[in-house]
Amino acid sequence: MKIQMVDLYGQYLKIKDEINSGIQEVIETTSFINGPKVKEFATHLAEYCDAKYVIPCANGTDALQIALMALGLKPGDEVIVPAFTYVASAEVIGLLGLIPVMVDVDYESFNITESNIIKALSTKTKAIIPVHLFGQSCDMEPIMQLAEKYNLYVIEDNAQALGAVYSFSNGTKKHTGTIGHIGCTSFFPSKNLGCYGDGGAVLTNDENLAKSIQMIANHGQQVKYHHKVIGCNSRLDTMQAAVLDVKLKHLDEYCQARKIAAAYYSQKLQEVKGLTVPMQISNSTHVFHQYTLKVHNGERDTLKDFLAQVGIPSMIYYPLPLQQQEAFKDITRTGEELKNAETLANSVLSLPIHTEITQVEQDYIISRIKDFFK
Repeated sequence: MKIQMVDLYGQYLKIKDEINSGIQEVIETTSFINGPKVKEFATHLAEYCDAKYVIPCANGTDALQIALMALGLKPGDEVIVPAFTYVASAEVIGLLGLIPVMVDVDYESFNITESNIIKALSTKTKAIIPVHLFGQSCDMEPIMQLAEKYNLYVIEDNAQALGAVYSFSNGTKKHTGTIGHIGCTSFFPSKNLGCYGDGGAVLTNDENLAKSIQMIANHGQQVKYHHKVIGCNSRLDTMQAAVLDVKLKHLDEYCQARKIAAAYYSQKLQEVKGLTVPMQISNSTHVFHQYTLKVHNGERDTLKDFLAQVGIPSMIYYPLPLQQQEAFKDITRTGEELKNAETLANSVLSLPIHTEITQVEQDYIISRIKDFFK
């Protein structure tokens, strides 16, 4: 059998008529840039997430950059970011002349915590970027309380957790991406809600921030040819909006399929000595953008090679923590010893998980993993 990390074609076949109809409509109307479908999708995404404002943009990295630009931070200001994440979360900080302050993550959940952040605070700290890694929310309630206490902005990197829901101690539930001052997401094709190219969005419940974000993403203008600030050109093209508007209707279904697949993996692998299955915090749902194991005793790379030999793809997210990346060596401040980030970078391995994966495929993957650890 041919096993894939992500089966986008299989997913497409189930919604082919809807997708083709949406794309055909864009072609026939020739509304390729800022067409009606862009606004429709933004409205529908706002309704889904219960956010007041959604501003689509070109990709998830742009979303993060625009969010930081909207906060009016100055060069030299510090922004706290986890050391164990994709580069984009910290890249945009350095790009704007800000200082990325890298902090460790929780070993079990992979996510940043309030205790990590407290150790890294300084008089220059202006913002925090919690990353909801692999599909599960950071524990946001204490993070938001900390941000309020120290007057800090919170920008959620929700690129991997769109559809996840966080529960507060008072029973309130919120979608990830709508808890902080600004939320950012990506529609990269392999994401839980992915387009057929590039795309992203910025979410906020703050009217003034929304106006600033919209202006920055549109060359710094509110009125055409009248530029109030230095902005950028970042927009979601109409074709991608048409695709996303169709797939958004199926997002809960997609997330549920991933949860079922993840639960099956965990049920069958939790007793295997030599690895640890993903944990889930009690106050967040998990949409399993990735299903990520911890492989012990230095056997991660050997297991990856073994799986490849028997036709099973796997991925390492991420093989090098950010504090060890050459690009950041001269611009970064580290808040503490980054032991967990380093340990995880050397031990994590993500298995195939997607909306079309079958139990037969999973049984084969599980049996080969068990063979390795015999």
